[in-house]
Amino acid sequence: MNSAAIDPTLDLTLERVIHAAPADVWRAWTDPTRLEKWWIPAPMVSRVDQLDVRPGGAFVTRMSEDGEEFVPHIDAVFLVVEEGRRLVFTNAVTSTWRPATPEPVALTAEIILGDHPDGTDYRIVVRHGDAATREHHHELGFFDGWGSVTAALAELVEKDAGT
Repeated sequence: MNSAAIDPTLDLTLERVIHAAPADVWRAWTDPTRLEKWWIPAPMVSRVDQLDVRPGGAFVTRMSEDGEEFVPHIDAVFLVVEEGRRLVFTNAVTSTWRPATPEPVALTAEIILGDHPDGTDYRIVVRHGDAATREHHHELGFFDGWGSVTAALAELVEKDAGT
């Protein structure tokens, strides 16, 4: 399945070169113990409750400010899984396949890993149902939030790769 076209009035995108192999980035996304290390902007911490990386599989995480009390973060389902290259998930459907109205925004996120001479061409496309939701997500700090966790992901895998 190919990626849908990007609509700048509805979508937010982020791109970065990560200095590690796509397989390392994939493992950081699909191994719960690794995902917990970067999925939430620090100093908050994450806990992975479910990570069933297959189409229709659950993606459920929690977050905590103190590492003691965890609250819901995302309850989503994977739509597309292309081993080592592409993940698509949405929080508009819960991990139990129930329609949802998640706060602060409903979204579909596409994570694309491509080859790059320096490692991984890492791309994120976050799709929204309407322009107002896209703008709301932007105002909430999409680039700071998704940007900081992408930086944390890069730091984790680049450290392991010795770069």
